Amino acid sequence: MGEELSGLSVKDLQHLENQLEVSLKGVRTKKGHLIHQENLELYKKVDLIHQQNTELQKKIYGTREANEASRISHPNYTFNNGYDLHAPARLQLSQPQPTKNNAPAKSMKLGLQLH
Repeated sequence: MGEELSGLSVKDLQHLENQLEVSLKGVRTKKGHLIHQENLELYKKVDLIHQQNTELQKKIYGTREANEASRISHPNYTFNNGYDLHAPARLQLSQPQPTKNNAPAKSMKLGLQLH
């Protein structure tokens, strides 16, 4: 293909470049439109499946239980435990502290002892 372009003038090459850019823009626009249409169809399918699921839950559990089951199947995973997760942690090394009484720690004996 490069041999075919060697005989073209600068003006012809610029014209060809513009044609390619216009064509490429058209292809990208069509691709974006097709992806958008696919997304709309998928959202419709998800909504239909959700409605069918709700209807089946109502048949199985009744209206009150279906509302509870729907709430459980779409839980809210946010919570606040009162701590700032992004706060800096300040840690430092320290020596072990001696116990109040100087008596050695009692060892626990487990199992069968044979003497």
